[in-house]
Amino acid sequence: MSTQIHRLTITELASCDDCVVLRVTGELDQTGEALFLGTLGACVDAGHRHLVLDTTALSFCDSRGLNCLLAMRWLLERRDGRLLLAGAGRRLTDLLAQTGSAHLLPSHRTVGHALAELPQAQRPVWPPLQD
Repeated sequence: MSTQIHRLTITELASCDDCVVLRVTGELDQTGEALFLGTLGACVDAGHRHLVLDTTALSFCDSRGLNCLLAMRWLLERRDGRLLLAGAGRRLTDLLAQTGSAHLLPSHRTVGHALAELPQAQRPVWPPLQD
C-alpha cells in the first residue's frame, strides 16, 4: 500500500496483527494532514495497536504535522498501543525538542530499534522478507 497527495507519501513496509511499519516521505503539513490522519486511522481501524513511522525521508514537519503525530499518539494510547518514530532527522528532532514533545514522541535510530520497544509477539518480521 502506498498513498501520495501533494508532497506526502505513506508506504506500508511491514505489518502483523498488532503492528504496522509505515514510511512517511516528504512534507507533513496542512496539505498532507487529511491523508496522514486518514491513512493512519485506517491502520488503527484495521486493528493495528502499534504504529512505527520510518521518518528518515520526512523532509518537513510543521506544527500541523506535529499535531497529527500527537493526535495519533493519543488515539493509540487509548487502545493500549504506541506510536513509535524511527530515523527522525535534525529538523523533526529539533521540532520535538523545541515544543517539549520529545518525551511524548521519542525517536529511535532505526525501525529495528523502535520495534525492539514492543513485545516480540506484537512485532512484524523486520526487515521485511523479499518476494
